Amino acid sequence: MIESEYLRFLRTLDSDEVLPGVRKLANIVLANLDELASLGTYQGQRVKKMVTLAQANWDDLSIEIQSLPEITAEKTSPITQIKSMAVGPFRGFSRQEIFDLESRLVLIYGPNGTGKSSFCEALEYSLLGNVAEAESKRFRDQGDYLKNAHVNRFATPVVTGLNEQGAEVEIEANEELFRFFFVEKNRIDNFSRIAAQAPAKQTELISTLFGLDSFNEFVRNFTSEFDPKYIDLTGVKAAQLAQKKQALSGSQQQIATNNAELQKLNVEEQTLATQYRDGATFSQLVFELNGDDENAGSIQRLETGLQQPQASKTNLTISALQTLGSSISSGLSELELTQKDLENASQEVSFKNLYDAVVQLQSSSSEHCPACKTPLTQVSVNPYGNANEELQKLQHLAELQKTAQQLQQNVSRWLLDLSQILNVCLTFLPQNNAIRNFHISPGSQVDIGWWYSLQQQLADGFTPWQHLEAQVKHLEEADKKTDQDAQIRSNKQAELNRLRWLKEQITVLETRRNTAKQAIIAAQQAITSFDTENAQLIADVDAEYAKVQINQEIAASYKSFVERLNAYKNRLPSQLVADLGDLVVRLYNAFNRYDSEADKLASVQLPLSQNQRLGISFLKDPSSLFDALHILSEGHIRCLGLAILLAKNVKELCPVLIFDDPVNAIDDEHRRAIREALFVDDFFKDCQIILAVHGEEFFNNTHQLLGKSQSLASQSYIFVSSAGEGHIQVDSLRRPKNYVLAARELYAQGEYRDALMSARRALENLCEKTWFHYGKHSDQKDSLISVSRRSPSAPWDLRALAENLRSKLNRSQSNIPNKELIVSALTAVLGQDGRNAYWSYLNKGTHDETDLPEFDQHTVNEVISALENLDAALSETN
Repeated sequence: MIESEYLRFLRTLDSDEVLPGVRKLANIVLANLDELASLGTYQGQRVKKMVTLAQANWDDLSIEIQSLPEITAEKTSPITQIKSMAVGPFRGFSRQEIFDLESRLVLIYGPNGTGKSSFCEALEYSLLGNVAEAESKRFRDQGDYLKNAHVNRFATPVVTGLNEQGAEVEIEANEELFRFFFVEKNRIDNFSRIAAQAPAKQTELISTLFGLDSFNEFVRNFTSEFDPKYIDLTGVKAAQLAQKKQALSGSQQQIATNNAELQKLNVEEQTLATQYRDGATFSQLVFELNGDDENAGSIQRLETGLQQPQASKTNLTISALQTLGSSISSGLSELELTQKDLENASQEVSFKNLYDAVVQLQSSSSEHCPACKTPLTQVSVNPYGNANEELQKLQHLAELQKTAQQLQQNVSRWLLDLSQILNVCLTFLPQNNAIRNFHISPGSQVDIGWWYSLQQQLADGFTPWQHLEAQVKHLEEADKKTDQDAQIRSNKQAELNRLRWLKEQITVLETRRNTAKQAIIAAQQAITSFDTENAQLIADVDAEYAKVQINQEIAASYKSFVERLNAYKNRLPSQLVADLGDLVVRLYNAFNRYDSEADKLASVQLPLSQNQRLGISFLKDPSSLFDALHILSEGHIRCLGLAILLAKNVKELCPVLIFDDPVNAIDDEHRRAIREALFVDDFFKDCQIILAVHGEEFFNNTHQLLGKSQSLASQSYIFVSSAGEGHIQVDSLRRPKNYVLAARELYAQGEYRDALMSARRALENLCEKTWFHYGKHSDQKDSLISVSRRSPSAPWDLRALAENLRSKLNRSQSNIPNKELIVSALTAVLGQDGRNAYWSYLNKGTHDETDLPEFDQHTVNEVISALENLDAALSETN
């Protein structure tokens, strides 16, 4: 199955749009299919094998896809039926066994373990070239599975068939043509079990049903792509070189970064030069600030100038001197007048002093007169009160004294200030100073006479005061010059500060420039030395490149190959069940013909893609869609699976249907309807059916359903226990299983009692067929069949049923096919008056009685003939 399906997949690659590498890998897988199928994903077993096979001779691999055997567009089978099979040694057959299969129906019966599966597998291997069960049981070599254990070998069975011209031909294995010939019970079992599994598992429904499990497993064991640890896709040497270049890229990045830094510095340097002076360049800025060996820079010149001492200021002004002189003059004049007023009131001043003294003594002698110590209570005038009164009268004298005292203090202070001005002049103008003699030593008292001496004319015709004024005026002018110099100095200091800041920025920029240049030099040296130091590694990488290119091509081809393979796998279910829906519904309803109409299907939606469910709707409500696996019983699910498989057989116009053990695949309640679908309905009327069963009743009932003619034309084999031999025991059917045929054969052998026993069984079976025939073709006006039983568990009374059927059929107004023939045959068995010998013979032939008279040969023949007529009439209507 794996190889066949894989070959079909190869057909999808035979086009120009598929990469040559994909076709190469596809051919590798085909050439090593068995070995690869046995390898899974564990520890990368399969992928490692694929790498080894691909690398071995990649360039020499063929890109031509192996062609499949040519078939027509309709996949026409080269045979119309299977004629014979010679098998052995093979599985349970230790020696050759020849089977005559030239019949529309071949029935194989045998209990479990008697070799039916070996028979079916022989057909499978002969027609398909493989056995699916061998793949499912992990047989790497199918020969190990197919050989007989006793002789330790196997031979390919020889199967012949009839072609359309009726000529006998040997059939060659062709899985493409014959794979839908087979219906396997195991697939139906697995299909039904999926209903109880997780929903994700249900997407494998169709794959399981058509035996694609092994192929799906084969595809799943291909990883989606090569793991780099199993194939070198980058180059070991290239990886080493790349790792070293990674460090080298740091040098290249360093060069780029520092070049960008230099560009940035150019801008920043020009910006700084512009801040220094419009139109200046950075080099001009550096030169003008720092100078050179011959020329001092601006900073040095400013620093030198600012190092010169700054002249001291006197802070003297002529206006202040003149104001001070005026103050002294006016103060002395006012003091003189005040003192004169005090002299003129000297008497009053004496009394004031006296009164002040009395008032001051009051605190120490408040009860006595301070002069005579007379108690104040005894004096005529209180001295303290009198003193206070008089002092109030002399208040103006106190104010006058206070004024004189204040004037004296002011004049003294002004004279001191003047002496200090004079001393300042002497300090700043020490040479030949005309006022030197008027110098006042620190701590000396300045008197009024000193002031007046300043007003005296000197020998030069000027007074000391005039000289003092001239000197103060001179010093005032000198202070102004000093202030101007200080402003100039302040400006120079500000400029120096600015230039020093510019120099600091120059230092920062030059440091950054030097750092960037050194980094570039170091990086360039590293790059220059890289090629030399790694010359051998670079050569190895170049040599390795071709191999890596091939590996990359292999890896890319593998990924595309796996994607295509998985896409093919995922499409398979939809391709297998395309256009089968209506036929599946018809077959399913045929299998459930005895269910109520409401339980029959209106439609089936088969899953055509992953994660799609198997949907169904019922005739009672065709518009409602249900999940089939959720709502159907296991028995109905089995019927649905079987319907899909049989629909595919019919759809593909397969001339043969090989069904291995339907008894195991289908539950009891559906077996009768399935037999009728196979052998009565029109689905397989032109199809040869090879049926292997382990149920004897199913085998027998099939013969009864076929009727005398078809049963006679069929081939039947019985497999029995090997009885210790290493070979399957096969017997042709010695006695027909169809009761009518058995009765005729026993009659021919003179075994009349046994012939009547088979006739009785034939009548029971034919009455049941007649009942169904009546029910199928009668209408509502016809009477119902009524029969009697002796107990609830007892069978119908056969004679009553036969008479009731004859009566109801005879009276029916419906157009029941072969009604007259059926009635005539029943009448022949029952007799017109019910007293003929036929019924007595049927009873006596069935029951064991002693001393019975011999059966009349003619009468036995008449009974069997009547049953043969009834069988023929019913068979013609099917």
